[in-house]
Amino acid sequence: MRMKADVFIGGGGIGGLTLALKLVQRGVNVVLAERMAVKAPTYKGELLQPKSMQIFDSLGLYEQICNRSNEIKVLDMLELSSSLQVKDQSFMDYSVLPGKYNAAYMMHHEELKSVILKAACAFDNFHYLKGVACKGYGEGTALLQKGTEKFEVEAQFFFGAEGRSSVTRKAMEVEVKQTTYNHHFLTVTFPRAEDFTDGKIISTYNRFLGLFPLPDDQVRSVYLIPPGDYKALKEKPISHFHKLYTDLAPVVDGYVQQLLDWKKIQLMIPVMYHADSYVKDNKAIIGDASHAVHPMAGEGMNMAIQDADVLGELTADMFERQQTDLTNLKWYEKVRYKRADHVIQLSHLAALAYSFPFKPVSYLRQRTFERMEEDPILHFKQMLNVSGLGMWKENVRDRFIQGGIMPVRIKDLAKDTKELRYYTPEEDYPWKTEGLT
Repeated sequence: MRMKADVFIGGGGIGGLTLALKLVQRGVNVVLAERMAVKAPTYKGELLQPKSMQIFDSLGLYEQICNRSNEIKVLDMLELSSSLQVKDQSFMDYSVLPGKYNAAYMMHHEELKSVILKAACAFDNFHYLKGVACKGYGEGTALLQKGTEKFEVEAQFFFGAEGRSSVTRKAMEVEVKQTTYNHHFLTVTFPRAEDFTDGKIISTYNRFLGLFPLPDDQVRSVYLIPPGDYKALKEKPISHFHKLYTDLAPVVDGYVQQLLDWKKIQLMIPVMYHADSYVKDNKAIIGDASHAVHPMAGEGMNMAIQDADVLGELTADMFERQQTDLTNLKWYEKVRYKRADHVIQLSHLAALAYSFPFKPVSYLRQRTFERMEEDPILHFKQMLNVSGLGMWKENVRDRFIQGGIMPVRIKDLAKDTKELRYYTPEEDYPWKTEGLT
């Protein structure tokens, strides 16, 4: 059997589905193959940053997502002493971002997938193949398999959103070199108090706990452990796990105890890599196929959404203008590569700040976050970079302020000045003004 489409997408995660929805809304004929026939057993991203919300707004999904999410305006950063008393408290506040998109949203991953998939399935030009694996590529075709049945999809473009073990990336002969870290994470969702709605990051010189409230009175947690400790931890009673959490976060006492079995607690192993290229001939890769980011800043899923937005807009414009020359795909890489690299480095630095169990590191981290909160320009830069709405790199003066060598700036930036730092449509989609081949 052979199917035909304008675009074939391998991978039906958040990135692949967002890309498909963008394309089908613009009249492009899409076949998407998703290997998993059931819900993925491993943890997937749930934190939507402001740029992702802006993209979903353009796709007509903003209200649905808001209504089914928990809004996070503030991340509460708590540094505890060795005796687990609060030594310092600072805040990462999304409200410093002017405009409509000034909050993050926590939404169950599978629910977000279902919202995007339902929207895409409303279009006759979308063809969703569930439980179908892409095994490779032929001459102008994707080679698919479902059980013992084999078939092909003929298309003009082939986009890989299959994750870390991308078949498309392999076909493009693009290599990635992984960086591993000196820590792993335990991650699990459990009930929370109704009034616990903002995020918390709690740390000591040698411990880290992140708490991110989901809707339906639940909270997603990540707890840092040394690599290799998972097996030994699982041999201890579940009450040991409860105490790890309640020691650091009394707010979860009475709730985390509702976890009764280690089987619900997953091990998450962070890695980092960045492919040398996103595009080759009529193929392109997005999301974890092209880059993996340390989960400290919750950016992985958002980067995939932002990749999908740019590649989808570009490809739809190419079809609409009947300018489907393969060299035009390079616009996608030109826009996204530097942005992704910046986020990868920011997340890497954040990981290093929490990676080393030494008191001097804890002091420097505490000092940096204090200064960031006290200096309104540093605070805005941090939130802008995390949000995905723009990019403003720190300069030498910023570093001196963080280190206490120079005094903090008191004066805040005007709303208009802040908005000048946001990506413009011309920066997101430069080919619209500069032209296609």
